[in-house]
Amino acid sequence: MNKIVILSSDEEFNQEIYSLLKDTSYEISILSLDKNIQNRIIELKPRIFIIKRETRISRTLDLIKKIKEIDPLFEVIVVGPKEGELMIAEFIRKGAADYLSLPLRKEDLLTNLIRIEEKISLRRETFQLEKSLLNKYLFAGMVSRNPKMLEIFSLIERFAKHEVTVLITGETGTGKELVAKALHKLSPRKDKPLLIVDCASLPETLFESEVFGYERGAFTGADRPKPGLLKEADGGTVFFDEISEIPSSAQAKLLRFLSEGTFKPLGSNKSIKVDLRVICATNRNLKDEVRKGKFREDLFHRINVAEINLPPLRKRKEDIPLLCLYFLDVYTQKYKKTVRGISNRAKTLLSEYDWPGNIRELEKVIERAVMLTTEDFIDLQHLPEHILLASPKNRAEEQPYPYSHLTLAEIEKKHLLEVLRAVNFNKKQAANLLGLTRPALYRKLKKHRLLT
Repeated sequence: MNKIVILSSDEEFNQEIYSLLKDTSYEISILSLDKNIQNRIIELKPRIFIIKRETRISRTLDLIKKIKEIDPLFEVIVVGPKEGELMIAEFIRKGAADYLSLPLRKEDLLTNLIRIEEKISLRRETFQLEKSLLNKYLFAGMVSRNPKMLEIFSLIERFAKHEVTVLITGETGTGKELVAKALHKLSPRKDKPLLIVDCASLPETLFESEVFGYERGAFTGADRPKPGLLKEADGGTVFFDEISEIPSSAQAKLLRFLSEGTFKPLGSNKSIKVDLRVICATNRNLKDEVRKGKFREDLFHRINVAEINLPPLRKRKEDIPLLCLYFLDVYTQKYKKTVRGISNRAKTLLSEYDWPGNIRELEKVIERAVMLTTEDFIDLQHLPEHILLASPKNRAEEQPYPYSHLTLAEIEKKHLLEVLRAVNFNKKQAANLLGLTRPALYRKLKKHRLLT
């Protein structure tokens, strides 16, 4: 059952609309315009509003705006005296579903309500379709319908079955760790450990001791032996994230391990043999690092047996709506919130943005929006300022004013000409668009010598 709120300070109007609807299946509430109106709307959670057009039209437009700010999917019917097409179009442009003229017939009101109900029902079906699409394109914790990514999913499945060493490349935030986890999860080693070595965060002095382990007395403070990550991952998979950051002093030791499957802990002369699958990732061009002398060429060839290159998010923008849904689901569960979706205008902005931080940046934006919203939908006010400012519209607004070199009279003449051309020099239409009477328009045309 859809809830309807009749919203007006005119008690006679409120009662008239209530009497038209009281015998229907709608759940009806009457609210007066007061300071607590926003809280009452949030409590009632209606879907449809019926409001009276105020004498001052700007007040009605402001009310529509306030309702839509609470939830962009609220449907608003404006009721008032008979209006011209231009004014009705303005109400609809500002967010109203329709404008109904007084005196109001019950049949007209119900017809409009049925049409709005169908629209709401279609929207629910769209949400369900989006959910089913999300499930369709979900692969091992990753979401994509991009052809390049679908090829990568196929590669992951094939590489996972074999012991081949895989190098995952791509910009920061493209999901390299997710690929590594998928390779492990789909492999015969899935029941064994997956250990992640973050090469970028391990200081050079600690890298060898953390990865290869050490014996008691190997260095000052080594009062007991430590097995190291390679030993701990025995039988499973080890993932060297940001392999380009590995200290040069450890590169030879890692190469020996990859070649022979053995290594010596610090302070030990005894080789330890382990059975491991190795996966590496980097956001750098390793060939460039080899040319610069920062990365061993033989180590590069050893880890680059099979490569998976992840495209940046800006090159797979068709995935942004799916990723938004995926992260929305994740964070509504995490924060125990009921957020049904993202408004169309917010989706448009998210799709236009270039995402220099890739999927990781998008994930954080959605998490932030879920935390901020007190409504059923994420909208523009829940997005970070840098995304709002990056929209084409705002970029255009940042451009210098194009007519700053003209006088006020010249600007007025130019504007009159542009409006006249837009309506094919129909002076009646031009007067309406400019908000002028016909005589006032003729005076301005005469002033600028534009009369024909």
